[in-house]
Amino acid sequence: MNRTPDWTRGIYAITDATLLPDDAHLFAACERALEAGLALLQYRDKSADAGKRWRQASGLAARCHAAGVPLIVNDDIALAARLRSRVGSHVGLHLGQRDGSLRDARQALGDEAIIGATCHARLDLAERAAAEGASYLAFGRFFASRTKPEAPPASLDLLGEAARFGLPRVAIGGLDVHTMRLAREAGADLLATVHAVFGAGDPAAAVRALQASLGDTAQH
Repeated sequence: MNRTPDWTRGIYAITDATLLPDDAHLFAACERALEAGLALLQYRDKSADAGKRWRQASGLAARCHAAGVPLIVNDDIALAARLRSRVGSHVGLHLGQRDGSLRDARQALGDEAIIGATCHARLDLAERAAAEGASYLAFGRFFASRTKPEAPPASLDLLGEAARFGLPRVAIGGLDVHTMRLAREAGADLLATVHAVFGAGDPAAAVRALQASLGDTAQH
């Protein structure tokens, strides 16, 4: 097992069911991205196929464990809890504003679980999430996003203002080799992206290019 990286700073890759349409594509791409040294990997699948989601999440959890990288489950407290009980404590959760109670998630997953919260462009949402036990605060979109083009825009100044909460700040929305440094300089600890990693021909090369744009070294 590789040395466990600091999950609070670096590249945060998020899977996409369109870009990675089946198990083979998903596992191969994530293995390559993990090789390059991610801080976090999020499994995001909005399908109603519970069997598929369990199979894929379990497979990713095993690969993340081997790489020493936490796996974050998007918006599904029950799936995250099941994975933690059967696979390991390295599994966490990310909640949007309409995806369940952060307090309930903290109670279900325990004090040590990584639980992130979507805060959009609002400091009041971040304040509430921090009070309810969030592990990190996600803001955005900061640039034009292909994944969520309808998301309301956020100002980079927000990242500096959010330092008051004392939690890792995640920037998301249109981040790539040209925009990530702007978000980092504004105060982002974690840089979240879908297309810049999984829309690339080689996810490992993509992660390394993103790290280079930030001046970061590989974390694995």
